[in-house]
Amino acid sequence: MDALEVIALALWCFAVALAGGLVGLVLGNMRLSAVLLVASSPAAGAGANIGVSGVAAFTAAATHIRAGRINWRLFAWMAPPSMAGAVAGGLLSGAVPDQGLLLAIGALLLYFGVDLLRPTHAAAAVARQGRPDIRAAVVAGAAIGLIGGFVGLILGSLRMPALLRYVGETPERAVGTNLAVGVCVGIAGVIGHAPDGVDWDVLAICSAASIPGALLGARLTGRLSERALLRAIGVVLVAAGATTILQALV
Repeated sequence: MDALEVIALALWCFAVALAGGLVGLVLGNMRLSAVLLVASSPAAGAGANIGVSGVAAFTAAATHIRAGRINWRLFAWMAPPSMAGAVAGGLLSGAVPDQGLLLAIGALLLYFGVDLLRPTHAAAAVARQGRPDIRAAVVAGAAIGLIGGFVGLILGSLRMPALLRYVGETPERAVGTNLAVGVCVGIAGVIGHAPDGVDWDVLAICSAASIPGALLGARLTGRLSERALLRAIGVVLVAAGATTILQALV
């Protein structure tokens, strides 16, 4: 990579981490295409990208831990199946066409994003909050971890609407819990991709740029009302869905 490529990659990773830290997502799908452009190989780039996602998630999660925005009981049930799915998906990456998976992921992100932007859904999401559904958390964690392992993403962007829509967690605690699970999935994903290699240079550059962005974004979370946070999550999901579909088509 030349100096201009390094600067452009670092700036994009910072911006992605900033938006992700705010709404509890690491947005690896929005970073992946840039990573693949400079990585030594697609497999090594996917491994680096999921590692960067883990670093960004850890950075933002540290802020949310101090703010008390993590449901540790829910984390304890959701993280292990998510990690197992991510390792399996990483080891089996290449067995399933990435294009089809990315199109499906993009379509789901668009659906959930538009749904969250509807005023009636935002009100319903707030009303449904109560005791989280642990069974839904376990099933969603395993399935999303597996899909993410295939394509080199921790897919917090899918786990977030699952936490809100099916598990029944509050928006603020869903933000922190999603990022905490993302840390574990990022570690598991790197392990799953290790046999095919990881581009450590790209991982280092993107991680260094993502850390300050994730910190700043996480600190802004508490300044949003519950409804505003739901709308912000919806906007980011729509952007992530459109980016994922474009990436699959291109």
